[in-house]
Amino acid sequence: MNGFFTDKRVLIIGGTGTIGKSLLTTILQDSPKVVRIFSRDEYKQFEMQQSFRGYNNIRYLIGDVRDFERVKRAMQDIDYVFHCAAMKHVPSCEYNPFEAVQTNILGTQNVIQASIDCGVEKTVFTSTDKAIAPTNTYGASKLMAERLISAAQYYGSAGKTVFSSVRFGNVMGSRGSVIPLFQQQIAERSSITVTCKDMSRFMMTKKEATELTIKAMMLSQGGEVFVLKMPIIRLQDLAECVIEETAKRLCIHPTSVKIEEIGLRPGEKMYEELMTEEEAVHAIELQEMFVISNQFVDKPSYPGGKPANMQSYSSHSETCMPKEFVRRMLLENDLLDSYNNTNYNNKKSFSV
Repeated sequence: MNGFFTDKRVLIIGGTGTIGKSLLTTILQDSPKVVRIFSRDEYKQFEMQQSFRGYNNIRYLIGDVRDFERVKRAMQDIDYVFHCAAMKHVPSCEYNPFEAVQTNILGTQNVIQASIDCGVEKTVFTSTDKAIAPTNTYGASKLMAERLISAAQYYGSAGKTVFSSVRFGNVMGSRGSVIPLFQQQIAERSSITVTCKDMSRFMMTKKEATELTIKAMMLSQGGEVFVLKMPIIRLQDLAECVIEETAKRLCIHPTSVKIEEIGLRPGEKMYEELMTEEEAVHAIELQEMFVISNQFVDKPSYPGGKPANMQSYSSHSETCMPKEFVRRMLLENDLLDSYNNTNYNNKKSFSV
């Protein structure tokens, strides 16, 4: 970070989530003046306070991104904003679509307006691959939020705020992710459920997601979308690796665990896309990522950047990682420890 956050004031909206907490851990290494954690989850804030007891430059603010006045008060005198708050589980958004609209779309507009009003230097919004050609409420709401962020750069040009977005794949080990669910199912009933074994997904670790978000904050010049180049994993390979490694811990044979296909959920895709062919026309390729520039502002330049190939970046058209790469990714990032040994011991009798 080279002192980017040193003596700066940072606000993390949705700061008690997986990415928010990882951002906090990383930014604290750069000695910021203050980091404000903004979320509506009182208990998660309490847990975070216990984890970061040794720091006197963290402030904890209870509030909802839907409440503009509260967001604006939280943003007073802030230099940098990370907007990570969202409704993000596909079935929840499908069943409660207007709730997703209020949080993901109207909440993002509140962040934009508060950023402009408070003279924030830079604001980064965390988006998703599901925003590309969306087939569900979650993706559609995130696409609309992306468009609001990009539009803010030119309609808010009278202010000084630089807006940008980062587009994630699935963050392995995040809250509500499939890995601890698989482990729980193995321990409780010796079987796991998958929607479709041939489904493929872009996968990234929490560390990669955090680094991308911070890099986007540092590089952003106005209205861009940053897309990390990330591995693609087939769901069957992930499921088999989790079964094999969890079975070792439970002292059971992997063949005793069945994989049940239950079909796609409402709004769910077989494959995901991180960048469309149309977006690639306006994209710059860097070593670790693509930068999709805003068509309504001057096209920025980046050191080492070159025009991207005019093709979509899809989990269907790219090669999936070998199964052993998936296993190594799980083990090296301690992603199988989220369902801890206590849970294993408690559930073991159900698994034999």
